[in-house]
Amino acid sequence: MTQNGIFQIGLYLAVLGLLVKPLGSHMAAVYEDRPTIFSSLLRPVEKLLYRLFGVKSEDDMSWKQYTASVLVFSLVGAILLYMQQRFQNHLPLNPQGFPAVSWDSSLNTAVSFLTNTNWQGYGGESTMSYLTQMAGLGVHNFLSAATGMAVLVALIRGFLRRSAQTIGNFWVDLTRSILYILLPLSILFTIALVSQGVVQNFKPYRTVPLMQKVAYDKPVVDAQGNPVKDASGKDKTEPAEMTEQSLPGGPAASQIAIKQLGTNGGGFFNVNSAHPYENPTPLSNFLEALALLLIPAALCYTFGRMIGDTRQGWALLIAMFVILIPLLVLCYHSETVDAPYVKGLGAAVVAHDGNMEGKEARIGVANSALWAAATTAASNGSVNSMHDSFSPLGGLVPLFLMQLGEIVFGGVGSGLYGMIIFVVISVFVAGLMVGRTPEYLGKKIEAFEMKMASLVILIPAVCVLLGTAIAVVSKDGIAGIANPGPHGFSEILYAFSSCSNNNGSAFAGLSANTPFYNISLAVVMMLGRFGVIVPVLAVAGALARKKYVPVGSGTLPTHTPLFVVFLIGVIMIVGALTFLPGLSLGPIAEHFMAIK
Repeated sequence: MTQNGIFQIGLYLAVLGLLVKPLGSHMAAVYEDRPTIFSSLLRPVEKLLYRLFGVKSEDDMSWKQYTASVLVFSLVGAILLYMQQRFQNHLPLNPQGFPAVSWDSSLNTAVSFLTNTNWQGYGGESTMSYLTQMAGLGVHNFLSAATGMAVLVALIRGFLRRSAQTIGNFWVDLTRSILYILLPLSILFTIALVSQGVVQNFKPYRTVPLMQKVAYDKPVVDAQGNPVKDASGKDKTEPAEMTEQSLPGGPAASQIAIKQLGTNGGGFFNVNSAHPYENPTPLSNFLEALALLLIPAALCYTFGRMIGDTRQGWALLIAMFVILIPLLVLCYHSETVDAPYVKGLGAAVVAHDGNMEGKEARIGVANSALWAAATTAASNGSVNSMHDSFSPLGGLVPLFLMQLGEIVFGGVGSGLYGMIIFVVISVFVAGLMVGRTPEYLGKKIEAFEMKMASLVILIPAVCVLLGTAIAVVSKDGIAGIANPGPHGFSEILYAFSSCSNNNGSAFAGLSANTPFYNISLAVVMMLGRFGVIVPVLAVAGALARKKYVPVGSGTLPTHTPLFVVFLIGVIMIVGALTFLPGLSLGPIAEHFMAIK
């Protein structure tokens, strides 16, 4: 690790910390329906939207009505996005004349963007038209993010309300999340990114001649475009020569802004934020990385403001940082030491810079490791380097961060409501230890809440482990592995960890754009998203119906350093017990094999 790298990471964390309070205060004002700096401009727009869609903003919903609204809204959105991909060849704003997307890839992508996962088994600049990118994927970046934020606000109201049957209005929460938070921030970030050279246009791609010809191995495909296999089952290739290059364009900056801010992650281009058109300068890299954790971090302060005790929000934020920073240091350290696979090269640059395989030289190891940790701590999934090329322990860090359940910051809204569920579990365990009925924020935690909390923990874990198990014993599952042995296992484990926890990043060595992976990963994405949302809203409804329990001498303080340590211990124990066997078969085994 270098001093420059440590300074850059420290600067990033400092700026992130400074923005938590002002943005968190603004979001609290939005959800409490207090005046904000945008109220005079956007309030008429908000009221107009309610009239257009027949929303009665004063009508609250029970948790079942709220849940039904979330599910129906998401289902309709997924169907529309699926149809848009299937008919994009007949729709406008398709200057490259891209054909319709295959049914299985369309299904996977529709579910992916619906669930805030943005897993991409395709190359954006070679598959999706400008209309599909903007009106399909870009719109869902707003909608899926706002859905997670709305669910969080409903859970917070569960703690605030007394003997109530309702937890708010989903349509109001959704509208305000987009109109007052996501849209203004996206406009601001889009302008900043365009100023740095991120493309934003509707021009067709340009083909330019190369100054020097490039020889490469071209995959052999059949008449249907499928790879042709040789006798050993590997993809056949043939020598080819490249004499020209296609330079893509498109409305990229506007989509990149919301994909980062909304913890979506799906890139406009295939290599995501490693692409110079998507992330051209050190400042654009800093801003995009900052956007990864900005809203999830600020929502902790929003939570504290809304419940009337900011210490509770700070405690959760500190717990997130305490988990993230050591894992980030491990990832950075693992990439800067002489990686086993490149140590034998003997080049001085290797010894100085560490493992540069799969990383952009203009970005470097420090910012690659920072991005990898931040994007998997949040349920973002965008990348500025290839995680498949990380050292075994370097790749273990983003893998484990996802497996924790995307609660160390996590997605916008989804990360914090996942963390609150862990707090509920921690309070319950502490209550058992002292023989007292557990309480959190004046509400008793009883059997129903614990059953729902157990589902929140178990459903994504089962999706990861069961999905991986099925893939590694099926012919179609192992056919996509590019690397045999532990790393191939890690590729599959990473894919199911990413999708079931709605992250979307990948060990790109796995060829996942096949019917087997498109369908299986779509299933775990749905379960990982809505299998958590439904029990969280059930907890919100149960808490709202309860009376307030005054703080007494036996009440466990949940804002103290002791509780923060206890909470971190519960999180790490649950994560270790669930996933350590799988990690041992993948990155840990690979690490020890490499150092023999």
